[in-house]
Amino acid sequence: MSQLHVECRTGADLIADLPALARLRIQVFREYPYLYKGDAEYEERYLRTYADATDGVIVVVRDGDRVVGASSALPLAAETPNVIEPFKSHGYAPDRIFYYGESVLLPEYRGLGLGRRFFEEREAHARALGRFDLACFCAVERPHDHPQRPRHYRPLDGLWAKQGFVKQPQLRTTFSWRDLDEAEETPKPMVFWLKHLD
Repeated sequence: MSQLHVECRTGADLIADLPALARLRIQVFREYPYLYKGDAEYEERYLRTYADATDGVIVVVRDGDRVVGASSALPLAAETPNVIEPFKSHGYAPDRIFYYGESVLLPEYRGLGLGRRFFEEREAHARALGRFDLACFCAVERPHDHPQRPRHYRPLDGLWAKQGFVKQPQLRTTFSWRDLDEAEETPKPMVFWLKHLD
């Protein structure tokens, strides 16, 4: 792990990494709380959104040549309606908000400060663009008695709060995906967290 390298990739520079990023996401998101039964073709198509979006970015962590972590972000206005609508309906201006997508990191690289680094790099990117007042992301909400919740599971709320984010229970949406034990996709409740960038 002595060869860790963090870089921000944008636009066409992301294309070559899409297959590795798709595999990484599928591997990490199998874990609780996402329990996601991934599909490589879908993942590459989804990740291309960040390559195609004006001002989109993916922070990539490599150990040598191997991609071991990644974190995505783009302007909220470039997101899908189910992500934008909760903000519009609560009086926010979507074009003033920078949206943080997902962060994924292989287990053996956790606890090294890379989760914090993901937030720092995305915020630096948003601030450099100079037109955003807020940063946001959303996280899945699973019931505390979920049968697949690991006994020693610890949510990341503490990390998010340390980065200046505040949970917004009134800002909610749903994403649909297929859990590992599901035959088809079902909607999952998601709640947003916000941070002021001023």
